[in-house]
Amino acid sequence: MTRTDNDSWDLASSVGSTATMVAAARALATAGPDAIIDDPYAAPLVRAVGIDFFTRLIDGGIDLTAAAGEHAGDVQRMAGSLAVRTRFFDEFFTDSAGAGVSQAVILAAGLDSRAYRLAWAPGTTVYEVDQPQVVDFKSAAMARLGAEPTAQRRTVAVDLRDDWPNALRRNGFDDGRPAAWSAEGLLMYLPPDAQDRLFDDITALSAPGSRLATEMHPDTGDQMAERAQTLTDQWRSHGYDLDMTALFYTGERHNVADYLTERGWDVTTRPRKELYDEYGLAFPDFPDADASAPFRNVIAITAVRR
Repeated sequence: MTRTDNDSWDLASSVGSTATMVAAARALATAGPDAIIDDPYAAPLVRAVGIDFFTRLIDGGIDLTAAAGEHAGDVQRMAGSLAVRTRFFDEFFTDSAGAGVSQAVILAAGLDSRAYRLAWAPGTTVYEVDQPQVVDFKSAAMARLGAEPTAQRRTVAVDLRDDWPNALRRNGFDDGRPAAWSAEGLLMYLPPDAQDRLFDDITALSAPGSRLATEMHPDTGDQMAERAQTLTDQWRSHGYDLDMTALFYTGERHNVADYLTERGWDVTTRPRKELYDEYGLAFPDFPDADASAPFRNVIAITAVRR
């Protein structure tokens, strides 16, 4: 389904299903050898959503390498890459809380379970922002699992295309105090102008000392589309028909690091491969250099508000 300006979704449709895909990758990474993350809620949440393909995937019922040909290993590479990304954002939040930042905001929270699984500093409030259907589903699913948040958890049920800053304030967010923000796996699903508005809104809400973690995908054009098409074709052969290429927006974007720097943030950038090295993982082999670009060229970004 092609994206529109007022489209909506749950965790089994459109963009929402990518949150389930990412949770499935976290489940696979958690269960794998030499795991660098531990997300005990990922697999139960995937099962709760009920997309048969992802449930069978995490339960070992699908061997995607059997007919993948030159793309054998794609799922393993994706799980490893998302494990690295998860570890990066986990450490960002725990480091921020340890430094005394007591407000955390997870934008487009999806099936993120950090409010339940991270060791938050006492007094931390975690705000989860996402569409109402997504927020309500996860809250109910975690309650059925008997999960208890490890911080004060507040949900903000609002579309990021609407007036989410005021919705955040109404739920207790104090823009006079520093906050830690994450925009994880989000930017490619926003039009270029909406990406700018998102960072403008974050900047307006950020007191000095606030922190931000996000990532930049230089390959949000042909290479990203090719990778998305490969996944689409593989999954369709197993009965799951989601066109990944229709979910993200292409077009010229501002360089995230430059955009934030110009708006009063001190920015640090790190390529994804550097994170692999730091976490003791070998960067995956690919059949050709072009295939590795969407993984290799991702830039992890952290910033502190001046």
